[in-house]
Amino acid sequence: MKRKRVGVLALAGLALLSVTGVAIGTASAAESGSGDVVARGRGHHDPVIIGHRGAPGYRPEHTLASYELAYRMGVDWVDVDLVPTKDGQLVARHEPEIGGTTDVAKHPEFANRKKTVVLDGVTTTGWFTQDFTLAELKTLRAVERIPQNRPHNTLYNGRYQIASYQEVLDLTKRLGRELHRTLGTYPEVKHSTFFQSIGNPTEPKLVSILKRNGLDRPDAPAIIQSFEVSNLIALHKELRTPLLQLTSATGAPADFVAKGDPRTYKDLVTPRGLRDIAKYAKYLGPEKGQIIPLDAAGNLTQPTALVADAHQAGLKVQPYTFRNENPFLPANLRSSAEPDAYGDVFTEETAFLKAGVDGFFADQPDTALESLHAFLGR
Repeated sequence: MKRKRVGVLALAGLALLSVTGVAIGTASAAESGSGDVVARGRGHHDPVIIGHRGAPGYRPEHTLASYELAYRMGVDWVDVDLVPTKDGQLVARHEPEIGGTTDVAKHPEFANRKKTVVLDGVTTTGWFTQDFTLAELKTLRAVERIPQNRPHNTLYNGRYQIASYQEVLDLTKRLGRELHRTLGTYPEVKHSTFFQSIGNPTEPKLVSILKRNGLDRPDAPAIIQSFEVSNLIALHKELRTPLLQLTSATGAPADFVAKGDPRTYKDLVTPRGLRDIAKYAKYLGPEKGQIIPLDAAGNLTQPTALVADAHQAGLKVQPYTFRNENPFLPANLRSSAEPDAYGDVFTEETAFLKAGVDGFFADQPDTALESLHAFLGR
């Protein structure tokens, strides 16, 4: 017998939505994305839900189908990881290695492109976007990255192409007109130091495309992200587009490591480190455990001082990543040991909203919006 899932709204989203369907949810399609566009919800100061890689709980991540579904579910922002191609284009992939997110292994014409590289200190074997032209990448098709958690997404394996960032921006503009609200993207520069080291830097390409699309302004519907620091500082001097500094609960920025800078992500989120971030960025994107850590049993504890310290420094705080499936939830909020079943994500997301976050990244935008609307009493 097919087991039942926890998370009725998410399943309803699967049943009711298609990438060409009508918008649903508590947010009206006729509502305007007014006022201060950047990092504001429709209530101006409401927390913002960002569709993490689109809506990957329901479609393979970083595809136009995933982004469109996220917007139609009601979010105004999607997260777009960017990596360069051999011919200088930017495409939406979580990592430059595409063996796990496309069908490249089934293409014999590309068998000789498989190789091993050291990516930010990690030895990685596979196929890499920097070895393909955009036209070559367009011959591939996306597949579900974590089928053990999202077996239903494998239905869509082979249906969608790799998307360029320009295609994502074009989709965003088109849907914004259709849905009568301002839609935006959070482009993330992936592995900046690595791509600079091989002579294929992402930043100049991103600057060019943002300027070409009229997004070089403080109120642009775009917020640039990076786990590295020096590239954001440089972009702050070159663009007026807002910036978000990503941090992790462990490790250090790759550019710090490359330069022998002993500072870690832990140093970045001290009061002094946050004041330094505020000199170039408007937003902080911490790993969620930096805001509410888990105890030894894997349960949520009490919030740290990070949100208050970041607000004191003048930063908005938008942590990552909220997912409905059991393995990604605190132990006491899991419904079972089933890796693809949903647990009580509403309780987790509400805890972070109560901790004062200014929004968060979520793989299932519909349930994240449900948490937000319930929290706001709407």
